[in-house]
Amino acid sequence: MICMSRLRVGVVFGGRSGEHEVSLASAASVIAALEERGHAVVPIGIARNGRWVVGGDPLRALAAEARVALPSNDADGAVKKALANRAEAVESASVESLARTEPAGSLPPELRQGLDVVVIMLHGPYGEDGTIQGLFELADVPYVGAGVLASAVGMDKVTMKAVFQAYGLPIVEHVVVTRHEWRSAPDRVAARVAETVGFPCFVKPSNLGSSVGISKVSEAGALAAAVDLAARHDRKILVERAVRGREIEVSVLGNDEPIASFPGEISYDADWYDYSTKYLEGQARVTVPAPVSPETTRRIRELAIAAFRAVDCSGMARVDFFLEGDRVLVNEINTIPGFTATSAYAKMWAASGLGYTALIDRLIELAIERHHDKGGTGPATGLVG
Repeated sequence: MICMSRLRVGVVFGGRSGEHEVSLASAASVIAALEERGHAVVPIGIARNGRWVVGGDPLRALAAEARVALPSNDADGAVKKALANRAEAVESASVESLARTEPAGSLPPELRQGLDVVVIMLHGPYGEDGTIQGLFELADVPYVGAGVLASAVGMDKVTMKAVFQAYGLPIVEHVVVTRHEWRSAPDRVAARVAETVGFPCFVKPSNLGSSVGISKVSEAGALAAAVDLAARHDRKILVERAVRGREIEVSVLGNDEPIASFPGEISYDADWYDYSTKYLEGQARVTVPAPVSPETTRRIRELAIAAFRAVDCSGMARVDFFLEGDRVLVNEINTIPGFTATSAYAKMWAASGLGYTALIDRLIELAIERHHDKGGTGPATGLVG
């Protein structure tokens, strides 16, 4: 067990992806919990244009900028609480100490100062995909969650499916399409989709999350518009058979010996689990433990750990499944799942006996443990200016 005395913890949030607002909610909850535990939090924001937002209160600055689109499902009040807790100190500070921006290609002083560990609360590309993980590897700074390889594989749905398939995990039938292939031979692609996957199906950008850029295609005539939409987000496109079944999720925690939580079932009244259904208040419900048989529970938890190990994950991940009759299908792995106290990842661990603050403590322990195991110098000294 690693000593959890007062640490200097960097929390990175915001980012360039379509999940910018989701990241702010996750970071606000994490910051509030860390400060409650007495840690020194160094908030490090990334604006939509990739510029660093540091000094003063970056969370407040980015939340104000995104006020219209900020998720409304903040049931625990985490964003409001975190902003309110920090407002007094910022209001009494000089103008020079307020949040500032620095060029995307530079390194802000906050990253050049000694950090004991970093909590990455970025969702989607340029945060969940191994890019910023590589930065912290170069900096020799421990960070929570998956490493460069697992992050990259987990973000790229096409590669993730290939890895799962190589490990013999049960997955949904699918077709991989490139933007170039679609634009040069759309009729050929459409014929392959119809033959291999059929309709209805889902069309997804390979590298994106939170259902951004995803379309449900009920008949062949709607395929072109869906692929065109996905192609605006990525050069690789995944077309999957639409599964008529239940949606189950499992939280995984650990490094070399990962453990799985009780599974949870996602239910909703919409046609499918799109962005608004995920993030608008009251649209989706998580039932933990999922009302499935003990044998199905065991199978789902085993497959969650197998998926975690297949991509060489560490720290945390949420693994999503389809339950089609008695058949369990692995859908995807999310290496940085939503992380408010009411998010599915935390709720499943709470139902399994591990509360939110204890969960964050454990993730920090795992980050430092993994850093030491890889030969890191720790405690981290940060980037050299």
